[in-house]
Amino acid sequence: QVQLVESGGGLVQAGGSLRLSCAASGRTSSRYAMGWFLQAPGKEREFVAAISWSGGRTYYRDSVKGRFTISRDNAKNTVYLQMNSLKPEDTAVYYCNADGTTYSGTYYPTDYWGQGTQVTVSS
Repeated sequence: QVQLVESGGGLVQAGGSLRLSCAASGRTSSRYAMGWFLQAPGKEREFVAAISWSGGRTYYRDSVKGRFTISRDNAKNTVYLQMNSLKPEDTAVYYCNADGTTYSGTYYPTDYWGQGTQVTVSS
């Protein structure tokens, strides 16, 4: 069983920055990709970014390229999402996913989700 705990969300003005963290514990291996997703009110969960187990490959949705950076510290079983130049349309609950796989630039999530952390960007 994998447990994921996200943190770092909050309220920020447009143009500001936030850094999300996702700490993993339990039956998890660092040799799997991990990802971040968002879910805006009334919408389905959407992919944001993913990172390979080594950290050598990263993947982003088009709308966050150049603004968000995903990274990981395998010694701490933690993945991060640095979010810069935030926009009101980035407002959503952000979820971490563990032990996913990547193929041809697509991240395939597992059923391991955290509880989510709210990010609100005011205009």
